[in-house]
Amino acid sequence: MTSPIVKRYLIAFDQHKWKGIVACIMIVGAAGFVAVQPPPPTEYQAEGILTYNQPPVIFSKTGTDIQQQGQGINLEVLANEDVLKAAATKAKANPKQVLKSVKINRPKPAARGETPPPPLLRVVYTDKDRKIAGDVVNEVMIGMVERSRFINTSRLRAIKDEINKRLPLVETELRQTELELQQYTKREGPILLAAENGSLIQGITGSQVQQRQIQFQLQGIEAQIRSLQQRLGLTADEAYASSALSADPIIANLRATIYQTESQMEILSKDLRPAHPNIIALRKQQKAYEELLQARAAEVIGGNGVAAPIKSGSQIRQQSSLDPARQALAQQLVNLKTQQEGFQQQLLATFAQEKALRREYATIPDKQLGLARLQEQFQLKQGLYSKMQAALIDAQAAEVETVSSLSLVKRAEADEIVLAASNPILTIAIGALAGVAVGGGLIFLLGSMGGILQTMEDIRGLLVQQEVQLLGTVPYIMTLDPVSDGIPVVIAPDSPYLEVYERIRSNLRRTSEKAVKVILLTSTINEEGKSLTAYNLAIASARAGKRTLVIEADLRSPSLAKAVKVAPDPDGYVEPLRYYSTWSECIRLVPEVENLYLVPSPGPLRQPAAILESSEFRRLLEDVRGRFDMVIVDTPPLSLCNDALLLEPLTDGIVLVTRPGYTGESMLTEALEQLNESEDLRLLGAIINGADISLPMPTSSAELQESPVADPENLSEKEVQEPTKVKKGLEKSNVKRK
Repeated sequence: MTSPIVKRYLIAFDQHKWKGIVACIMIVGAAGFVAVQPPPPTEYQAEGILTYNQPPVIFSKTGTDIQQQGQGINLEVLANEDVLKAAATKAKANPKQVLKSVKINRPKPAARGETPPPPLLRVVYTDKDRKIAGDVVNEVMIGMVERSRFINTSRLRAIKDEINKRLPLVETELRQTELELQQYTKREGPILLAAENGSLIQGITGSQVQQRQIQFQLQGIEAQIRSLQQRLGLTADEAYASSALSADPIIANLRATIYQTESQMEILSKDLRPAHPNIIALRKQQKAYEELLQARAAEVIGGNGVAAPIKSGSQIRQQSSLDPARQALAQQLVNLKTQQEGFQQQLLATFAQEKALRREYATIPDKQLGLARLQEQFQLKQGLYSKMQAALIDAQAAEVETVSSLSLVKRAEADEIVLAASNPILTIAIGALAGVAVGGGLIFLLGSMGGILQTMEDIRGLLVQQEVQLLGTVPYIMTLDPVSDGIPVVIAPDSPYLEVYERIRSNLRRTSEKAVKVILLTSTINEEGKSLTAYNLAIASARAGKRTLVIEADLRSPSLAKAVKVAPDPDGYVEPLRYYSTWSECIRLVPEVENLYLVPSPGPLRQPAAILESSEFRRLLEDVRGRFDMVIVDTPPLSLCNDALLLEPLTDGIVLVTRPGYTGESMLTEALEQLNESEDLRLLGAIINGADISLPMPTSSAELQESPVADPENLSEKEVQEPTKVKKGLEKSNVKRK
């Protein structure tokens, strides 16, 4: 059996053979043209040698760098278009020829462990004139030397210009950073210095010591105050008020007068009634004196009585009658209270001072970081400024050291080029071999680039990968009816192809537990044989005694009813809905096959999808399901429209028809994935049509006459005697569709 790769090549050869033949003829023709060409004229090749310069003494780093960079310049830069054109002009040569033919060769790098070759550059040029060849090479070498000198000088000038351009800006930034550092040092220097020499820590510690001393003194004063308050029975404020009232003579006189008035009232009250005028007068006097006493006490104490709250005249009389000893104790209590308040104020001041010192101490790290940052910036800018100054001086010193990186070692010498004589027969033979190889490779490449599944093995592998059942494989059909519009239907009852379609029908019955009656046939593209499969599968079902109906649902193409000698209804094109609404008129009996019926397509029609979705077409499918044992619906390819997907819910499933050499891998994969992933669509399986498999075929004229669809009068004697060529002719008409 032929291997798949040979099959692919044979199919590709059949499809692209003329392209391969044309490519082979062109290559053989080119070889023949080269073979008959006369020998070329004498040419001369000139070669000159350049080397890289190594200056004897270089004192500047810039000069060293420029020389090293000059040795690494690309040769295309040294021998650019301007240099080559100038050399061609001076040597009186063709500039285009010079640009095309001048070659500069570097020495090959040395292998590991070998001594590196000398840095030599070889300039080569070929011309028909010996003198022009040598002059061109010499002028090119001179131009390369001058170009190298110009590049080195330009680099040095660019370095100096860049330094002079950036130096003022760097100097300005350095001065600005220096000024910022000075201002920061003046502002924050004392605090930082105090932090460095420890005086700030000493100030905080001194404040803490002073606070402890003040607290000790306050504790002693508070003890004395508590002792005096216990002895006097007065607070400090009350002691101050009593001392002030006792020292005032007016209060003493008012207190004595009030005492006398009270004494008189007590004496008179023994003999007189309370309502006696004298008693009343004495009471008024007493009240007046008490008001005077209270007013005087407020004047003496001050502050409206807030500092020493005295609420009644009796209390004023009591507190203003201190004896000298108690008055001295009260004065001492007032003094201690004053000292206590002074020490408390001093303690608060030391607390505030310590807090301020601590705040300053907490900012020391930030200030130190700020100072360090400014110092670092100053050092960096100062270092950059110093480097630029040094680079400028170094570049100025390199002016006298900058020379060309190339120098001439050997001037050009032109030698004649001796060419070997060519053999025309050998050239043509090599061209023929190359033409055959290129033509065959082109055919195979075009066949591989098409993305077409060339063999049935390729299609079967893809179906297995997608987990799709293969219902059957149909070989090439060798019978042909001259009136069937090129559609090879197998009407003969003893045709060997009926067994193939009968096997497909049996496999369809086993695809589901439920009986499969209405089958929808489609394909990915045209010319894959879906209509041929629909007709022949229906013929096989009818030959098995099943009432079978074929519905041509491809309303976008003309009817193929002539293949079974059925004439379509011409009025169906005018009123398609009425045509499908009367099933007795649209269903036709196939005359040569018993139990076979056909609904011809009135197409091509406008808006075919609307007709397929109409209630008339739906009722037709519902009616024929009960009237026939098998209904086969032929629909357009999936790549053209979605008619097959619209009709699938009205059927029991889809059968996908493929054909080697026509079915595209990507389109078939996409169609299978769409049908498998959809829950609403049911894929029953696939059929491989037009496969390259053997099947017994009639070879004599008598056997061909027995077939109703094969007329030997329409086949030439040569075609009858050579069935293989008939087969090749039928491959193109096997599944022809309109």
